[in-house]
Amino acid sequence: MNEFLLILGMFLVTFGVRYLVLAFVSRITLPALVQRALRYVPAAVLSAIIAPAMLITEADGLDFSLRNAALIASLAAILISWRTKNLLLTIVVGMGVYLLWRVLV
Repeated sequence: MNEFLLILGMFLVTFGVRYLVLAFVSRITLPALVQRALRYVPAAVLSAIIAPAMLITEADGLDFSLRNAALIASLAAILISWRTKNLLLTIVVGMGVYLLWRVLV
């Protein structure tokens, strides 16, 4: 029962905070500068999630070496994405390079 109340409380807090912001913002017109800045939010959030996973290892902390399979796979995925613009190919190549690099290095 305590777990249910905990989950319900987390839901209410998360939903409440987001709903209040969306309810107020939908009633006003945002300045063009703010609207233009909000277009960069998804890329910034995605970068903030991916960069630590790519660069920080449990053993060494910040790792820019060739032993870092996540870094090598990320660079390969970035290259494939840039050249082909194919999401499925990017994922397959990135995961393949990651697994292969883990086995070989």
